[in-house]
Amino acid sequence: MRFEQPSLRSALAERVIGEGVVLLALLAWWALARGLPEFILPGPVAVARRLVELLATPEFLWHVFTSTWRVLVSIAAALLIGGGLAFLAHGVPWLEGVIDERIKPVLNSFPSIGWAILAAIWFEPGDFGVIFVEVAILIPFCLINIAEGLRNIDRELMEMGRSFTRRRARILWRLTLPLLVPYGLTATRIAYGIAWKIALVAELLGAPSGIGYLMLKAQIAADSTTFLATCFAIVLMFVVGERLVIVPLERRFARR
Repeated sequence: MRFEQPSLRSALAERVIGEGVVLLALLAWWALARGLPEFILPGPVAVARRLVELLATPEFLWHVFTSTWRVLVSIAAALLIGGGLAFLAHGVPWLEGVIDERIKPVLNSFPSIGWAILAAIWFEPGDFGVIFVEVAILIPFCLINIAEGLRNIDRELMEMGRSFTRRRARILWRLTLPLLVPYGLTATRIAYGIAWKIALVAELLGAPSGIGYLMLKAQIAADSTTFLATCFAIVLMFVVGERLVIVPLERRFARR
């Protein structure tokens, strides 16, 4: 009991501080918005009301669904491509220098807006262009995390696995992939947060649907209330996805 009490107090203090910071930010926002026109900075009450209205609108929910499935498809594709490159660099010695010293630096440093502009030039406005931009930007994050996992795999454990079977597919399925799960989840968490930001830029420049498209319409109409409500809808979608999918997966595999 002596050890539990400080821990409980610490958790309570963290919660109070965290909620207090949010409350202070809302109060500052409300005070600042009082002296400005709504088209420049609407207050938190107006934005919250507009957010509730949007979440009850079928058209808005359809745009949310469109952006969400683009994000999920992009993360899956980036994990496959980035993981494939990591496995090639790990398993084929002469490709390691090509991937680590040529491909990875280019993908990691190429500007995000550059991919979005190229997609707008190369492709018709639509799903493929948005997914292309997201995948191109997410690949290096997945590549770096999975490559790090491959470097940190327990060599003695792998040798023990080879003593039971020489089938590479069986070793991959039974040993390598399970050991890479924490690194894959880390890559997924990072990619999930970045993908939402990228999706908005890509949809702003080259999509007739999605949340980014709605934000562009709000910006053209100088509707700051809808613009901010859409931004907070994205935050809500991110938190829901993280809490309902990513965090439970991390807890499940952490217990193994």
